[in-house]
Formats: sequence, structure tokens, C-alpha cells
Amino acid sequence: MVDIRPYRAADLDKLYDICLATGDAGRDATHLYRDPNVIGHVYAGAYGVLSPQTALVAEDDDGVGGYIVGPADTYAFEKSCEAGWWPKLRAHYAEPAGDPVRWSWDERMAHHIHHPDRTPRRINEIYPAHLHINLLPRMHGQGIGRRLIDRWLETVRAMGAHGACLGVGLSNERAVRFYRAYGFHEVERFGEPAGGILFGIATAR
Repeated sequence: MVDIRPYRAADLDKLYDICLATGDAGRDATHLYRDPNVIGHVYAGAYGVLSPQTALVAEDDDGVGGYIVGPADTYAFEKSCEAGWWPKLRAHYAEPAGDPVRWSWDERMAHHIHHPDRTPRRINEIYPAHLHINLLPRMHGQGIGRRLIDRWLETVRAMGAHGACLGVGLSNERAVRFYRAYGFHEVERFGEPAGGILFGIATAR
């Protein structure tokens, strides 16, 4: 039996663990990073710390095995990160130099820490919320991802968000199929040729 419940501060380490364990297009990325926390700093930690009210976890008898995170107001969240999340990380992780093609995965994340993504206004006005969802393999194929998104959309809709978006790499074919099947539609593509897809959805379905 898998329980979908609100995130608690004690779950923060699990956000980091799961982010790393799914960080290679849905597969385990442990072998890619010297610092196992750096990917979580970019894609997980800030959501638990700065937007816990819009975070949910999936828990079974073995513990937390999945999560969904993401603010109802991306613009406000990005401002909060710039004020209270990125500065301390920039003091710890040096900005990488040299040819980006030669950067390690740790250096790519360090670059992101120093130059985080900014959501364009054209996207934020239509999709003010955004999300990240990750599940360990033991939670695949049970409808847990759908349950997490259902609950999360209800949460951000109640907070005033009329739409939500997420980005996924084209190499993560399982995720792309899942989002399309759930009802997300393609908004635009980014980072060609390898790149990814920005998906969007209305919070009221």
C-alpha cells in the first residue's frame, strides 16, 4: 500500500536521494557525480525548504520512494531562491571555467547554481506553477505518478495557479509517454538537438 502524504522537513534527505537515483533520464545517476548532493541542490532541495506546502511524497513499507514538488507561483519562487538558496551554494561551488563541452556533470550543476534558469514571462503568465516528479523503480506501474499529480494540481489550483508546466529531456522516453498520457500538451522544445520538451497543463481538468 502506497500512501500519498504531505512533505515533512524530515523527508528532505529522501528528496536528495531520489533526485540522484533518477537523475539520469529517470535512471540512477550516482555514477555521474562526484558530489552526490549537487543535483539535488538544483532540482529538489529548494522545493522542500522554500515551498514545502506544495510538496508531496509517496511512501510505502520501505519508506519514501517518490515525490512531487513545485511552487504555485514560479516567479515568486525564483525570487526566493535568488535571495535565500543560491547565494550559500555559490559560496560552496565554484563557477566552472573552460569549454562547457568538457564540463563534468558536477560542473554542469555548478554552472546552473551560478546561472539558474529563469522562466520566460510568456510561459509564466499561462503556466504560473511548475513541477518536478520522480519515482524510484519500485513505484513504477502502479498509478502513483498520476495520483501525485492529481493531488498536486488540486493543491496549486487552490492557491490560485491556473496552469502548470514542466520540462523533460527527450531521452527520458518513459516520462514523455507518461506526461502525454496524463494530459500534458507540448508547449515548446528547448536545447536542440538533444534537448527536451516543455509540457503544460491547466490545473482544472
